Amino acid sequence: MRLVILGGGGFRVPLVHRALLADRTPGRVTELVLHDVDRQRLDAVGKVLAERSEGVPDAPVVTATTDLDDALENADFVFSAIRVGGLAGRAADERVAQDLGVLGQETVGAGGIAYALRTVPVAVDIARRIAAVAPDAWVINFTNPAGVVTEAMSRHLGHRVIGICDSPVGLGRRVARALGVDLDAAWPDYVGLNHLGWLRGLHVGGVDLLPRLLADTDRLESFEEGKLFGADWLRTLGAIPNEYLHYYYATREAVASGASRGAFLLEQQRKFYDDPTFASWDRTRLEREATYMAETRDDERDDGDLDGGGYEQVALALMHAIANDRRATLILNVPNGSTLSVLDVDAVIEAPCLVDANGARPLTVSPLADHAAALVTSVKAVDRAILDAATGGARADALKAFALHPLVDSVGVARGLLDGYREQHPELAYLS
Repeated sequence: MRLVILGGGGFRVPLVHRALLADRTPGRVTELVLHDVDRQRLDAVGKVLAERSEGVPDAPVVTATTDLDDALENADFVFSAIRVGGLAGRAADERVAQDLGVLGQETVGAGGIAYALRTVPVAVDIARRIAAVAPDAWVINFTNPAGVVTEAMSRHLGHRVIGICDSPVGLGRRVARALGVDLDAAWPDYVGLNHLGWLRGLHVGGVDLLPRLLADTDRLESFEEGKLFGADWLRTLGAIPNEYLHYYYATREAVASGASRGAFLLEQQRKFYDDPTFASWDRTRLEREATYMAETRDDERDDGDLDGGGYEQVALALMHAIANDRRATLILNVPNGSTLSVLDVDAVIEAPCLVDANGARPLTVSPLADHAAALVTSVKAVDRAILDAATGGARADALKAFALHPLVDSVGVARGLLDGYREQHPELAYLS
């Protein structure tokens, strides 16, 4: 099987490669093609992969190219993991927002909108090339903001593009561990949008175990989300939110922290790309994961949360389910269909899906509570304004996206954000 990674010079590519090296199932990936617009980053990651492949029998053959059509030819699966503007763009996203007193996180609020506005046009161009060069390929989208980017690509690739994120499975794994059960034997009642979802139940043998966890403060506050939100608030919600809901439930504190994740990662990864070895990559990875959302915690992240076994494992399970017609249930980003009555059929949501050779179909879940439905519909309206702006190039649609977001508190601030981002990012010159 031939797998193509777009954004193949990205820092997390060795995680995917590690999963491929360990995979011995039928239909495994035998050819890995890395594509990137930056040759230096491609060479750095290629060096790490070559080091890790030494002595591994039947390791996938790795090639690298800066030519998109060459990369896509004969692809069975395509992982889209691009970062338009790089980490310097992310740092600028945070800085512009912070200067105006609003959240600059890269997938939530102003920073996420800026990132999407410069990413969606590129993702759409890529989707068109995939449709032309590799129409039978399945596309697995990692590119953030994953929900809106997946929805943009789906307009050209239909059901053959599926978005993934490791946050829901990480949440499910931590909740299952706190309850002492096997996540693989459980049914997670989880739904929302990417980085905006809630676990409302964890069913084992037809019994929902989540109420038992919510009633036990010690167990509830033994893992990441319990520490982040606190037992009282989780009991009030009757659910466990995705960790990114912290930015909605504690907005003032998040803004006041002044954290600049992009600037930190830019400097951290510069050191790796200047000296690319497996040892330097692994050291950088562990530091990256240990400091993930560090501004929200008073202590160090649990060791059990640092194994790196996240999105690459979801992607591998998704590939095998499709390629081998092996039924699996995975939480994915796919068109809504009739799953959430508050959204239209084409709106990309994040929900448990049944996956087989025909792709991924969202399963029935319990309805959203009113407060959750309000957030989901508000943020989906922002997604649609982003897509309108990226399609038509109208500055008014981009302004609408900023102004309608729940974490942007005035139209005047929205205008300042748009002006600031257009000044920082040449990729936004299309907005007029």
